[in-house]
Amino acid sequence: MPDEAAPADHELLRRHVAGDADAFGELFRRHRDRLWAVALRTLCDPDEAADALQDAMVSAFRRAADFRGESAVTTWLHRIVVNASLDRLRRRTARPALSTGDEQAFEALVAQDGDPARTSDTRLDVDAALRLLPPQQRAALVLVDMLGFSVADTAAILDTSPGTVKSRCARGRARLLPHLVHLQGNRTAGQSVSPA
Repeated sequence: MPDEAAPADHELLRRHVAGDADAFGELFRRHRDRLWAVALRTLCDPDEAADALQDAMVSAFRRAADFRGESAVTTWLHRIVVNASLDRLRRRTARPALSTGDEQAFEALVAQDGDPARTSDTRLDVDAALRLLPPQQRAALVLVDMLGFSVADTAAILDTSPGTVKSRCARGRARLLPHLVHLQGNRTAGQSVSPA
């Protein structure tokens, strides 16, 4: 249950811009878990995600006065994290599809029941498949299918139209399907990747 005495996000941002030394820290503490999840699931690497989140928060801290209030503060913060994550994806040098941090990244991402060896293999398979997607498709799928954002909220975060988000998700799912169909056993292929 939210604390009714706590200031709203936009009020914390206003206080930060006005010079309150603690306001931005409180704003970050409120949203850090979801912001971290966006960075981690987009980058599939905890070290890269930590760097992207740090870059994003430094940017938000410095650019807070530029916030126009056309969206929720949380949408603005998510947009900055997604952009920082996509920037890191674009700058990545070619490297093997799976890094040594992949298993740890997915341990932090997805809590699944069942056989630990199978769960670990599943996480590695999903990570490898996500790496095949173009950054914009990956970001849309992470936000909609993995983090449960609505198409409208994802469109606001990615600063694009809902139709573009739906298209990116559909294309991303189609590209992932051949790489993940084996994970669902007897289920139908359409259920292999979470629907929007």
